[in-house]
Amino acid sequence: MTTSVLAQGVADRSLVQPFPQSDLEVETSIVSPAHRVLLSPVREVNNQIRSESMVRVPVDGRGQLYQIRPDSSRGEARDHYLRQIQALGGRVLFECTARSCGRSNAWANRIFGQATLYGRDNTQDYLVAAIEVADGERHLLLVYTVTRGNRREYVWVEQLKLGEGAVVPGFATTSARVKGPVSVSWKGGVTYRFDWTANDRREIRNWASQPGARVILLGYSGLNDTETMEASMARASEALEAMSAILQKSGVGAQQQSRLVIGPALVGRTPELPADRIEVVVITAPGEMQ
Repeated sequence: MTTSVLAQGVADRSLVQPFPQSDLEVETSIVSPAHRVLLSPVREVNNQIRSESMVRVPVDGRGQLYQIRPDSSRGEARDHYLRQIQALGGRVLFECTARSCGRSNAWANRIFGQATLYGRDNTQDYLVAAIEVADGERHLLLVYTVTRGNRREYVWVEQLKLGEGAVVPGFATTSARVKGPVSVSWKGGVTYRFDWTANDRREIRNWASQPGARVILLGYSGLNDTETMEASMARASEALEAMSAILQKSGVGAQQQSRLVIGPALVGRTPELPADRIEVVVITAPGEMQ
């Protein structure tokens, strides 16, 4: 990664505006063919950074460190960026709060390279959002906030334009009418548990509420060493049925849904994605591209 302090007066290429009640302390250029972006909590194992879902993608952008003024809060700063993500039609790919994010020291020094961000593990949060602009450019927005031991609060913002061919789970290059996919891992047999967030469920409902919208459920499954293809496909089919029932209870009618069992029959699976998962895609009617 090429990282350098930017001179004042650099051309403003921002997708989002800074939180008004904050002051810029550091601005760096981030240009890399393989920038690391975490889509799950950070862990350190034998002094190595680990994350259940992590991608390395070509990016061109910048990182900015702001100190939040005493008369405001990092919660207000986070809400400020979330509102802009929503206004731009973006979606949150991953978010965490407090100790569920992992150690603040790892985020500050190992991920972002900003020692100032080292704070309390229980007073931090992180999100990464995907934003596609009108000309088809794809961007990632990373926002990390923290309270230090001296009670000063900071927010780190990375605005990153993705390079051609970048693969990010949940952020495909598609028509504006195609929403998603939302990737939901599943576990179970007789009963099924789905690992998805309230934000995932809300987005699917909002997309599906548009007139004429179709909801496509794609069921994937791994192939265990002692398992036949038919058994793996059956597991994926049963998980799809369970997901369909949950969506119906939330207001997404069965007549809106189409189910497709893929099972293990996928060549070149993205390693960051779990084998047992359902991908939810919503296709809106012509003219409905909000």
